[in-house]
Amino acid sequence: MKRMSTVFREMLSSPGVIHAPIAYEPLVARIAEMVGFRAVYMGGYALGASMCVPEPLLTLDEDLTAARRVTAAVNIPLMSDAGVGYGDPTFVIRAVREFERAGAAAIHIEDQVYPKRVLYHKGIEHVIPAEDMCQKLHHAIQARRDPDFVIVARTDAMRTDGFAEGVRRANLYAEVGSDMVMIFPNTVEEARRAPKEIRCPLIFVNSEGNRLGRPIFPIQALEEMGYKMVCDSICAINVVFKAVKELFVRLKETGSTGMDQAVFRAVRKELEDTIGLDEYYRIEQETTEKAS
Repeated sequence: MKRMSTVFREMLSSPGVIHAPIAYEPLVARIAEMVGFRAVYMGGYALGASMCVPEPLLTLDEDLTAARRVTAAVNIPLMSDAGVGYGDPTFVIRAVREFERAGAAAIHIEDQVYPKRVLYHKGIEHVIPAEDMCQKLHHAIQARRDPDFVIVARTDAMRTDGFAEGVRRANLYAEVGSDMVMIFPNTVEEARRAPKEIRCPLIFVNSEGNRLGRPIFPIQALEEMGYKMVCDSICAINVVFKAVKELFVRLKETGSTGMDQAVFRAVRKELEDTIGLDEYYRIEQETTEKAS
Protein backbone atom coordinates (compact mmCIF):
# COMPACT_ATOMS: atom_id res chain seq x y z
CA MET A 1 0.00 0.00 0.00
CA LYS A 2 1.26 3.47 -0.85
CA ARG A 3 2.13 5.86 1.95
CA MET A 4 -0.61 8.44 2.42
CA SER A 5 2.00 11.14 1.80
CA THR A 6 2.57 9.65 -1.66
CA VAL A 7 -1.16 9.48 -2.31
CA PHE A 8 -1.52 13.13 -1.30
CA ARG A 9 1.48 14.18 -3.37
CA GLU A 10 -0.12 12.52 -6.40
CA MET A 11 -3.31 14.48 -5.73
CA LEU A 12 -1.31 17.70 -5.83
CA SER A 13 0.10 16.87 -9.25
CA SER A 14 -3.24 15.72 -10.68
CA PRO A 15 -6.08 17.86 -12.03
CA GLY A 16 -8.92 18.88 -9.76
CA VAL A 17 -9.41 20.50 -6.39
CA ILE A 18 -8.72 18.58 -3.17
CA HIS A 19 -11.63 18.98 -0.77
CA ALA A 20 -10.82 18.06 2.83
CA PRO A 21 -13.49 18.38 5.53
CA ILE A 22 -12.61 18.74 9.19
CA ALA A 23 -11.85 15.48 11.00
CA TYR A 24 -10.93 16.14 14.60
CA GLU A 25 -11.54 12.55 15.74
CA PRO A 26 -11.61 9.07 14.17
CA LEU A 27 -15.36 8.59 13.70
CA VAL A 28 -15.75 11.91 11.89
CA ALA A 29 -12.77 11.01 9.70
CA ARG A 30 -14.23 7.63 8.84
CA ILE A 31 -17.59 9.17 7.94
CA ALA A 32 -15.75 11.55 5.61
CA GLU A 33 -13.99 8.62 3.98
CA MET A 34 -17.24 6.62 3.81
CA VAL A 35 -19.10 9.33 1.89
CA GLY A 36 -16.29 9.72 -0.62
CA PHE A 37 -13.90 12.48 0.44
CA ARG A 38 -10.33 11.85 -0.75
CA ALA A 39 -8.60 13.58 2.18
CA VAL A 40 -9.34 14.97 5.63
CA TYR A 41 -8.08 17.94 7.60
CA MET A 42 -7.41 18.25 11.32
CA GLY A 43 -7.63 21.92 12.22
CA GLY A 44 -6.57 23.26 15.58
CA TYR A 45 -9.81 25.11 16.33
CA ALA A 46 -12.01 22.02 16.08
CA LEU A 47 -9.54 19.77 17.89
CA GLY A 48 -9.12 22.28 20.69
CA ALA A 49 -12.88 22.77 21.00
CA SER A 50 -13.39 19.01 21.22
CA MET A 51 -11.01 19.02 24.20
CA CYS A 52 -12.52 22.20 25.72
CA VAL A 53 -9.33 24.24 25.29
CA PRO A 54 -8.51 27.08 22.90
CA GLU A 55 -6.38 26.06 19.93
CA PRO A 56 -3.22 27.97 20.96
CA LEU A 57 -3.01 25.91 24.18
CA LEU A 58 -2.76 22.59 22.34
CA THR A 59 0.55 20.80 22.78
CA LEU A 60 2.58 18.86 20.25
CA ASP A 61 1.80 15.65 22.12
CA GLU A 62 -1.96 16.31 22.00
CA ASP A 63 -1.85 17.09 18.28
CA LEU A 64 0.21 13.97 17.56
CA THR A 65 -2.12 11.75 19.58
CA ALA A 66 -5.11 13.06 17.65
CA ALA A 67 -3.30 12.58 14.33
CA ARG A 68 -2.38 8.99 15.18
CA ARG A 69 -5.96 8.15 16.10
CA VAL A 70 -7.29 9.54 12.82
CA THR A 71 -4.66 7.99 10.57
CA ALA A 72 -5.29 4.61 12.24
CA ALA A 73 -8.98 4.85 11.34
CA VAL A 74 -8.88 5.82 7.65
CA ASN A 75 -7.07 5.07 4.43
CA ILE A 76 -7.07 8.58 3.03
CA PRO A 77 -4.48 11.34 3.58
CA LEU A 78 -4.63 13.61 6.62
CA MET A 79 -3.38 17.18 6.71
CA SER A 80 -2.65 18.27 10.28
CA ASP A 81 -2.51 21.74 11.72
CA ALA A 82 0.95 22.16 13.27
CA GLY A 83 0.25 25.66 14.53
CA VAL A 84 3.36 27.80 14.62
CA GLY A 85 5.60 24.77 14.65
CA TYR A 86 5.73 24.65 18.47
CA GLY A 87 8.63 27.08 18.69
CA ASP A 88 11.84 28.02 16.95
CA PRO A 89 13.38 26.03 14.04
CA THR A 90 14.77 23.33 16.34
CA PHE A 91 11.23 22.63 17.59
CA VAL A 92 9.91 22.69 14.04
CA ILE A 93 12.37 19.98 13.03
CA ARG A 94 11.09 17.63 15.70
CA ALA A 95 7.46 18.43 14.88
CA VAL A 96 7.94 17.53 11.20
CA ARG A 97 9.49 14.18 12.02
CA GLU A 98 6.90 13.35 14.66
CA PHE A 99 3.99 14.11 12.33
CA GLU A 100 5.63 11.92 9.69
CA ARG A 101 5.81 9.09 12.21
CA ALA A 102 2.18 9.71 13.19
CA GLY A 103 1.11 8.95 9.63
CA ALA A 104 0.07 12.45 8.54
CA ALA A 105 0.50 13.20 4.85
CA ALA A 106 0.96 16.94 5.34
CA ILE A 107 1.19 19.68 7.94
CA HIS A 108 0.82 23.42 7.81
CA ILE A 109 2.91 25.88 9.79
CA GLU A 110 1.82 29.49 10.23
CA ASP A 111 3.66 32.77 10.57
CA GLN A 112 2.15 33.89 13.88
CA VAL A 113 4.10 34.50 17.09
CA TYR A 114 5.01 31.73 19.52
CA PRO A 115 3.37 31.15 21.88
CA LYS A 116 0.31 31.85 19.78
CA ARG A 117 -2.19 34.20 21.44
CA VAL A 118 -5.71 33.12 22.33
CA LEU A 119 -6.94 36.53 21.12
CA TYR A 120 -6.17 35.21 17.64
CA HIS A 121 -9.71 33.79 17.75
CA LYS A 122 -11.05 37.35 17.92
CA GLY A 123 -8.94 38.42 14.97
CA ILE A 124 -6.16 40.00 17.04
CA GLU A 125 -3.25 38.34 15.27
CA HIS A 126 0.51 38.88 15.48
CA VAL A 127 2.76 37.73 12.66
CA ILE A 128 6.51 37.24 12.88
CA PRO A 129 8.93 38.77 10.38
CA ALA A 130 8.80 37.00 7.05
CA GLU A 131 12.52 36.22 7.27
CA ASP A 132 11.99 34.34 10.55
CA MET A 133 9.18 32.34 8.99
CA CYS A 134 11.40 31.48 6.03
CA GLN A 135 13.96 30.06 8.47
CA LYS A 136 11.29 27.85 10.02
CA LEU A 137 10.13 26.65 6.63
CA HIS A 138 13.67 25.97 5.42
CA HIS A 139 14.38 23.77 8.42
CA ALA A 140 10.98 22.07 8.16
CA ILE A 141 11.67 21.15 4.54
CA GLN A 142 15.18 19.92 5.35
CA ALA A 143 13.89 17.90 8.31
CA ARG A 144 11.49 15.63 6.45
CA ARG A 145 12.69 12.10 5.88
CA ASP A 146 9.83 11.19 3.58
CA PRO A 147 10.30 13.23 0.38
CA ASP A 148 6.56 13.04 -0.32
CA PHE A 149 5.58 14.56 3.04
CA VAL A 150 3.94 17.88 2.20
CA ILE A 151 4.96 21.09 3.98
CA VAL A 152 2.41 23.87 3.79
CA ALA A 153 3.11 27.46 4.79
CA ARG A 154 0.22 29.42 6.22
CA THR A 155 0.22 33.19 6.33
CA ASP A 156 -2.14 35.40 8.32
CA ALA A 157 -0.57 38.59 7.00
CA MET A 158 -3.51 39.51 4.79
CA ARG A 159 -5.39 40.42 7.96
CA THR A 160 -2.56 42.03 9.91
CA ASP A 161 -0.63 43.78 7.14
CA GLY A 162 -2.91 43.84 4.11
CA PHE A 163 -3.47 41.88 0.95
CA ALA A 164 -0.24 42.91 -0.77
CA GLU A 165 1.90 41.75 2.16
CA GLY A 166 0.02 38.46 2.27
CA VAL A 167 0.76 37.94 -1.42
CA ARG A 168 4.42 38.88 -0.94
CA ARG A 169 4.81 36.43 1.91
CA ALA A 170 3.02 33.63 0.10
CA ASN A 171 5.36 33.97 -2.88
CA LEU A 172 8.38 34.20 -0.58
CA TYR A 173 7.36 31.04 1.29
CA ALA A 174 6.89 29.24 -2.03
CA GLU A 175 10.39 30.30 -3.11
CA VAL A 176 11.81 28.79 0.07
CA GLY A 177 10.31 25.46 -0.99
CA SER A 178 6.87 25.18 0.59
CA ASP A 179 4.69 22.80 -1.38
CA MET A 180 1.52 24.84 -0.87
CA VAL A 181 0.44 28.03 0.88
CA MET A 182 -2.69 28.49 2.99
CA ILE A 183 -4.09 32.01 2.85
CA PHE A 184 -6.96 33.92 4.45
CA PRO A 185 -8.33 36.59 2.11
CA ASN A 186 -10.50 39.16 3.86
CA THR A 187 -12.97 39.78 1.04
CA VAL A 188 -14.49 38.16 -2.02
CA GLU A 189 -12.34 40.39 -4.24
CA GLU A 190 -9.14 39.35 -2.43
CA ALA A 191 -10.12 35.71 -2.69
CA ARG A 192 -10.48 36.05 -6.46
CA ARG A 193 -7.23 37.97 -6.91
CA ALA A 194 -4.98 35.77 -4.80
CA PRO A 195 -4.61 32.77 -7.18
CA LYS A 196 -3.66 35.17 -9.97
CA GLU A 197 -0.89 36.82 -7.93
CA ILE A 198 0.54 33.92 -5.91
CA ARG A 199 2.83 31.52 -7.75
CA CYS A 200 2.14 28.22 -6.00
CA PRO A 201 -0.77 25.88 -5.18
CA LEU A 202 -3.13 27.60 -2.75
CA ILE A 203 -5.37 26.39 0.06
CA PHE A 204 -8.57 28.22 0.92
CA VAL A 205 -10.23 27.68 4.30
CA ASN A 206 -14.01 27.76 4.59
CA SER A 207 -14.68 28.67 8.21
CA GLU A 208 -18.40 28.42 8.87
CA GLY A 209 -19.72 31.01 11.30
CA ASN A 210 -16.47 32.97 11.49
CA ARG A 211 -16.87 36.32 13.20
CA LEU A 212 -14.35 38.11 10.98
CA GLY A 213 -16.57 38.32 7.90
CA ARG A 214 -14.29 36.14 5.81
CA PRO A 215 -16.15 34.82 2.77
CA ILE A 216 -17.40 31.25 2.36
CA PHE A 217 -17.54 29.76 -1.15
CA PRO A 218 -18.85 26.57 -2.76
CA ILE A 219 -16.05 24.20 -3.69
CA GLN A 220 -16.76 24.53 -7.41
CA ALA A 221 -16.34 28.31 -7.24
CA LEU A 222 -12.99 28.01 -5.48
CA GLU A 223 -11.77 25.50 -8.03
CA GLU A 224 -12.75 27.89 -10.82
CA MET A 225 -10.83 30.68 -9.07
CA GLY A 226 -7.70 28.54 -9.13
CA TYR A 227 -7.41 27.10 -5.61
CA LYS A 228 -5.88 23.64 -5.38
CA MET A 229 -7.29 22.65 -1.99
CA VAL A 230 -10.21 23.63 0.21
CA CYS A 231 -10.43 22.82 3.92
CA ASP A 232 -13.70 23.06 5.84
CA SER A 233 -12.24 23.92 9.21
CA ILE A 234 -15.11 23.84 11.73
CA CYS A 235 -18.33 22.71 10.06
CA ALA A 236 -18.52 19.30 11.78
CA ILE A 237 -17.73 20.53 15.30
CA ASN A 238 -20.35 23.28 14.94
CA VAL A 239 -23.01 20.78 13.89
CA VAL A 240 -22.08 18.32 16.65
CA PHE A 241 -22.23 21.03 19.32
CA LYS A 242 -25.62 22.30 18.12
CA ALA A 243 -27.18 18.85 17.78
CA VAL A 244 -25.94 17.46 21.11
CA LYS A 245 -26.88 20.62 23.01
CA GLU A 246 -30.41 20.56 21.58
CA LEU A 247 -30.72 16.86 22.44
CA PHE A 248 -29.56 17.33 26.03
CA VAL A 249 -31.76 20.40 26.57
CA ARG A 250 -34.77 18.40 25.40
CA LEU A 251 -33.79 15.44 27.60
CA LYS A 252 -33.34 17.69 30.65
CA GLU A 253 -36.58 19.61 30.12
CA THR A 254 -38.86 16.72 29.16
CA GLY A 255 -37.14 13.63 30.55
CA SER A 256 -37.16 12.07 27.07
CA THR A 257 -34.95 12.35 24.02
CA GLY A 258 -37.98 12.42 21.71
CA MET A 259 -36.05 10.27 19.25
CA ASP A 260 -37.95 8.00 16.89
CA GLN A 261 -36.66 4.55 17.86
CA ALA A 262 -37.28 3.07 14.41
CA VAL A 263 -35.18 5.80 12.85
CA PHE A 264 -32.37 5.50 15.36
CA ARG A 265 -32.22 1.73 15.22
CA ALA A 266 -31.23 2.25 11.59
CA VAL A 267 -28.80 5.00 12.59
CA ARG A 268 -27.23 2.76 15.21
CA LYS A 269 -26.84 -0.04 12.66
CA GLU A 270 -25.13 2.35 10.26
CA LEU A 271 -22.84 3.53 13.06
CA GLU A 272 -21.92 -0.07 13.87
CA ASP A 273 -21.27 -0.77 10.20
CA THR A 274 -19.01 2.28 10.08
CA ILE A 275 -16.84 1.06 12.96
CA GLY A 276 -16.76 -2.47 11.52
CA LEU A 277 -18.60 -4.26 14.30
CA ASP A 278 -19.72 -7.18 12.11
CA GLU A 279 -16.12 -8.04 11.33
CA TYR A 280 -15.30 -8.25 15.03
CA TYR A 281 -18.37 -10.46 15.53
CA ARG A 282 -17.12 -12.76 12.77
CA ILE A 283 -13.64 -13.05 14.27
CA GLU A 284 -14.98 -13.87 17.73
CA GLN A 285 -17.34 -16.47 16.29
CA GLU A 286 -14.40 -18.11 14.52
CA THR A 287 -12.11 -18.00 17.57
CA THR A 288 -13.06 -17.26 21.16
CA GLU A 289 -16.78 -18.01 20.70
CA LYS A 290 -16.31 -21.01 18.44
CA ALA A 291 -18.20 -24.06 19.70
CA SER A 292 -15.88 -26.79 20.96
